[in-house]
Amino acid sequence: MKNTISIGIALMLGVLPPLTFAQEKDATEAEFEKFRTEMEDSNPAELFEMKGEDIWNEKRGPKNVSLAESCDLGKGVGVVKGAYAAMPRYFADAGAVMDAERRIVWCMVEKQGFNFDDIAKKPFQGRNDTSAPDITNLVTYVAMHSKGMPFAVPLDDPKVKDAYLTGKEITKYRAGPYDFSCNTCHGVDGKRIRMQNLPNISTAAGAIKGVQGWPGYRMTGGIMLTHQWRINDCFRQQRFPEPRYASEVITDILTYMTGNANGQIYNGPGIKR
Repeated sequence: MKNTISIGIALMLGVLPPLTFAQEKDATEAEFEKFRTEMEDSNPAELFEMKGEDIWNEKRGPKNVSLAESCDLGKGVGVVKGAYAAMPRYFADAGAVMDAERRIVWCMVEKQGFNFDDIAKKPFQGRNDTSAPDITNLVTYVAMHSKGMPFAVPLDDPKVKDAYLTGKEITKYRAGPYDFSCNTCHGVDGKRIRMQNLPNISTAAGAIKGVQGWPGYRMTGGIMLTHQWRINDCFRQQRFPEPRYASEVITDILTYMTGNANGQIYNGPGIKR
């Protein structure tokens, strides 16, 4: 912030030439990124991760079992290290490609005996909610154990590759009252809404910006939200009907986005505006 103020004063005194719009935008973005970095040193996401760890290890549900002793996220039953960065992936027991959130929900239903409709009634934290849903805490816990690891969506698996290609097609689909698609905002470089840059998710550089930092703690609402929420909210912003919670269409889009970010390092649950 000091730098921005100093530049402004220098401009008023005529010490510096006028900034172009692009320079002003870059300066603002740099200051926000600096602020985000400082905030992440004490990221509130850690509180949600701690709750998630307790829930992961607790015997719960009608079947009275823990996820730690029953849920396989692709690395073996109970193993969370590296699992988030390696999803979406195909799970033979479910017969489906699943992202982390969809898989955890499946485990809660199939292994613990919870009712899906009960979970889906309110899967995301609202602005006025004092606590996050169990699923958000669980996703945050699992995601935290991939921090510092490269994304490694197994695109060599034919079923995962099919989900990737389907997700790619979904991003092109135009419909709704404004004839929008995902690519209307996220299909080319250089687009933005107000001061918000819009990453081009078809590129590696843009895809990592699209998937990085989810799940994320949203400063404006003081709430923790998952990547499933982000994609659902994009549908809302396009004036599309929001997909059913933990649906295949969301997994397909996440497979496309995360697959494009393969090889790049996941920095863990982040800070969002």
